[in-house]
Amino acid sequence: MSRIILFNVTGQDKPGLTSGITSIMAEHGLEILDIGQSVIHDTLTWGILVRLPDEDASDPVLKELLFHFHKMELQVRYQPVTEAQYEDWVQAQGKDRYIVTLLSRCVTAEQVARVSGITAAHGLNIDRITRLSGRVPLDQNSEDARACVEFSVRGTPEDLQQVRADFLQLSSEMDVDIGFQEDTIYRRTRRLVVFDMDSTLIEAEVIDELAVEAGVGEAVAAITEAAMRGELDFAGSFRKRLALLKGLDEAVLEKVAARLKLTEGAERLIGSLKLLGYKTAIVSGGFTYFAEYLQQRLGIDYIHANTLEIVDGKVTGEAKGRIVDACRKAELLRELAEKEQCRLEQVIAVGDGANDLEMLAVAGLGVAFRAKPLVKQSARQSISTLGLDGILYLLGWRDTDLDALHH
Repeated sequence: MSRIILFNVTGQDKPGLTSGITSIMAEHGLEILDIGQSVIHDTLTWGILVRLPDEDASDPVLKELLFHFHKMELQVRYQPVTEAQYEDWVQAQGKDRYIVTLLSRCVTAEQVARVSGITAAHGLNIDRITRLSGRVPLDQNSEDARACVEFSVRGTPEDLQQVRADFLQLSSEMDVDIGFQEDTIYRRTRRLVVFDMDSTLIEAEVIDELAVEAGVGEAVAAITEAAMRGELDFAGSFRKRLALLKGLDEAVLEKVAARLKLTEGAERLIGSLKLLGYKTAIVSGGFTYFAEYLQQRLGIDYIHANTLEIVDGKVTGEAKGRIVDACRKAELLRELAEKEQCRLEQVIAVGDGANDLEMLAVAGLGVAFRAKPLVKQSARQSISTLGLDGILYLLGWRDTDLDALHH
């Protein structure tokens, strides 16, 4: 009759530990049912679940393993596992799986305690905790730091919306970002990333910058803010703001483009996505002149925005063609997905305003970035604490992998 045993080993990490232990097991014909290892600050934690083909022959292999652990200065704890316990464990693999991503400038014990408390309250069991961010020097400026811990959890919560609401509330209370998403095959096979432009890829609203040059800055900024909060219809507010720019000299566009500031993390995110083979697009309610400028600067694959009408070197106060509003953004995202022959589940959308909500809802992963309250509450994921490159953590990428990619 066979026997199942679980070994838990801890100690100083060194080369050859796994090879030495499993070689002894191999000599006695053990079957490995599960295995896992992690190393934190050169300290190894190693677990292995094995089945011995003959229960009567378990004493010799246990004796030899325990002697080996002692010789290697490793601490070990082992315990028998019944067949019933093992079968219960096997059946648990059919439960739903989710990824909880904690993003912060500095991860604290309180943050982890609160996150894990919410998962427990909703019946979710944590299977694995992984640090995705790189090692941080003690003297690093916290304002520039990136910290991320990923939790792989399993279970079937009664109310997924309440789970998301609890994490959103915690995000607000502790000034952190918490992603909560299903762990599906699509999470690892995203192919297309669609960005809003103004206040997403760049820190400004271009129409406001143009308005400053035209001497109508305050009037246009007030309309813009109300539109982004969802208080005004985007298309109507856009025409109203655009009309105020009538007579603006065409040369001003180049002046404004030259002073545009990229959002924190934008270059690192776009550069990483390109190296990883993703396609990128700007779908914006702003203007093509500035989208083209960013396309050249960042290497964006596609752009869709509004075209300013210019006659005799002057802005007429009107736009050519159909205005890129909320509905049009969602349509363009679908068209780009079809063009790239990928499913909507493989598309990521990123935006900050109310006119981005339809686009965020259509995409497999919709991310509200430093968004207005209405947008943050409505989107499935949001990032406000870190820069745009925090999206890479939501995709499961480690800093070490990305650093190697760029070098």
